[in-house]
Amino acid sequence: MVLKRSAGEGGEGGSELPTREFKRQHFLATLFGELENSQAVEEFVHKFEPFFRNVVREEIERAIQSFLRPSQNQIESSGSRTWQLCFDCELPGTIFTGNRILSEGGRPIKIVLYDSGSKTIITSGPLSSLKVNVVVLDGDFNPDDQNNWTEKEFVSKIVPNREGKRPLVTGELAVHLKEGVGYIGEANFTDNSSWSRSGRFRLGLKVKNNSTIREGISKAFKVKDHRGESYQKHYPPSLDDEVWRLVKIAKDGPSHKRLAQNGISSLRDFLRWYARDESSLRTILNISNKKTWDTIIEHATTCNLDDSLYLYSGAHEIRLFFNCVYKLVGATFYGQNYIPFEKLNAYQMQVVENLKQHAYRNIKDLVPVDDQSAGGYPMLLPSVGADNLNYTTTYVQNANFPVQQGNLTIEPFSLLPFLLSL
Repeated sequence: MVLKRSAGEGGEGGSELPTREFKRQHFLATLFGELENSQAVEEFVHKFEPFFRNVVREEIERAIQSFLRPSQNQIESSGSRTWQLCFDCELPGTIFTGNRILSEGGRPIKIVLYDSGSKTIITSGPLSSLKVNVVVLDGDFNPDDQNNWTEKEFVSKIVPNREGKRPLVTGELAVHLKEGVGYIGEANFTDNSSWSRSGRFRLGLKVKNNSTIREGISKAFKVKDHRGESYQKHYPPSLDDEVWRLVKIAKDGPSHKRLAQNGISSLRDFLRWYARDESSLRTILNISNKKTWDTIIEHATTCNLDDSLYLYSGAHEIRLFFNCVYKLVGATFYGQNYIPFEKLNAYQMQVVENLKQHAYRNIKDLVPVDDQSAGGYPMLLPSVGADNLNYTTTYVQNANFPVQQGNLTIEPFSLLPFLLSL
């Protein structure tokens, strides 16, 4: 049996050290030989320093890669990648070119690296401070939102720049994680998404040269030219928005013009008209399709209302309270405590409904309530004037609830205080 010669023994074929290790030993031997012959310490240090830096760097990189990358057998047996990049926020459905890419609500886009097994963020160790690259993906990637794509599939969906165009996305496209969390900085699209196959894009997250970390992808969104931003619908709209900010109402379109002709220019105007006379508003818009009408109203009613209150006083100290868009919210009877609309009993509701219609026909008589504590003690508020006192029993007579007891007929007016107190 022939024994192999050890690495320490010289001779051809005797050393089985890898080529890189052999070269290092040869280089060191040369340096030390020169040092022994010439004692040129400064020259030795000058020659040795770059070699030493290279050795240290290569060994550190090898150790990190060994830590980050499990064996091929582990990857194949698990069938999945242990660590996952993801967007910890929702992106808007539409992004405009030239604007900073932000999450829904206008906040910076937050990304995290978490352990897909424990579902916890990686807050320590080398993984928690990785550099993550942001790329653009085609919107049709991962249509079923299943996290089972391969690295090759991910890379194949990265959208290249259009020929002759600027880079699709510019700005800060590298995010350095801190304790497993990072934020996309100033980045913006330079081109719209209409030319892509799906008409939409996604953002993607990837760590370079590391196949053990599953890439992150965002929801699909459209990118439109910034010139169309002035026509953008608002979600949710505000009371002071022009009415064409609502869906299905195009700026300067037929519906917009019909609304303007009737003095409806803002969303506040629109909602006030809707509260007073829904049927008339629908006629103005000339909308027969129920689905279209419901879509407009659904969008309009997502508006955030302010705290304004309006008071309307009827006869017998009955007072109605309306919110900022003239929707009835409560009432008081005979100086008693305020009752929210949803807590009115059947008799109170009937009287209030009649008076409400009268208030809508005399909308100029609604008086703003300055005291925002009116919900607690509205009976302390002043009367709105003598003119409204002429409206005495009309709404009561229309209530139609006379009561008979034997041969005695009791008039509704005499029962009103009792009924309203029920």
